[in-house]
Amino acid sequence: MPKGKTHTYSTAKDLVKSVSIVKSNLIIPFLGLFLIFLFNLITNPAFFRLATTINNAGNTVLAGNLISIIDNASELAILALGMTLVTAASGGQDISVGAGIAIAGGVMLKVLCGEHVAPELMQAPVIAAFAAGCIVAMIFGAFNGTLVSIFKIQPMVATLILYTAGRYIAYWINGGVLPIVSEPQFKYFGNFIPGVPVPTPVFIAAACMIVMALALKFTNLGLYTQAVGINEKSARLNGLNPVFIKFLAYVIMGLCVAVAAFIKVSRNATINHTTIAADIEMDAILAVAIGGNALGGGKFSMTGSVIGAYTIQALMTTLYAAGVGSDSLKAFKAIVIIIIVVASSPVVKNKFAGMWGKYAAPATVTKEKL
Repeated sequence: MPKGKTHTYSTAKDLVKSVSIVKSNLIIPFLGLFLIFLFNLITNPAFFRLATTINNAGNTVLAGNLISIIDNASELAILALGMTLVTAASGGQDISVGAGIAIAGGVMLKVLCGEHVAPELMQAPVIAAFAAGCIVAMIFGAFNGTLVSIFKIQPMVATLILYTAGRYIAYWINGGVLPIVSEPQFKYFGNFIPGVPVPTPVFIAAACMIVMALALKFTNLGLYTQAVGINEKSARLNGLNPVFIKFLAYVIMGLCVAVAAFIKVSRNATINHTTIAADIEMDAILAVAIGGNALGGGKFSMTGSVIGAYTIQALMTTLYAAGVGSDSLKAFKAIVIIIIVVASSPVVKNKFAGMWGKYAAPATVTKEKL
């Protein structure tokens, strides 16, 4: 093949590659996180400062805004994993995860406290309480999955049932009281383990991500989920069972809810049924959207959703550090989120990719002539 031809092919290939990078689902969450950090670097370099401090338990721990981000985003990142699967498989979202956290957390504290409000000793092992919370959360996930997969109810409507009744169920489970676990060991899971300067929820979230990554790599879960989300009829003709795959996605969502609930109740060793994980379902949906995933189902990026979760928490921490009042916080958050979501839309990405292609094309021609 002539030398000029080979060079033209290579250059054109580079051009296509550069355009595909611009259209990548991950560029927006990465860019959003980068811009937030850049804003802090310019306006408040102390934002990135890390220090060691003594916490209330007398342990030496790391402190700083970056630690707060990776710590406080742990529950949201875990929920984003399950929400991504639910969205990809069913083309809808689960808005009951906040209420599910209240239920699973209530069950865990009921097992640990028994018939007492604040026992001096836990009435059962922590692992038993966690297992009970997982079972209950997965049952409610199966309930949502049944409504969506078998009865063909739109996901947001199906999960609206638990969204409405869930916190009252949690209130009933604990008999209308706020149980308290007195033993300090229970707080280790939501705060710090003595001798470990990094918050425990960071490790729990990382473990969940690793398990999900392994599941997607060594099973067909991701492939089947995307196939059902893209075209359910075609997936069925190819031997897949869309009903089971959707059902499984909601059960996995329930398991993610249980893990998030475990962290939430461990942080304070108690639960407030009405305020725990308030509005977290909306943040989980936003994390999926910011991650470049289509909310109508189909192809998904688990990495993008996780980055989206940390982007949301980075934004919240930045607003707090900037002195934005709690009354205005949601308004500022909404404005920034709208910008990020619109920028991640296919229309904007395709438009930007077209502009980038026109910009890069002259460089291709020049290089070819040389």
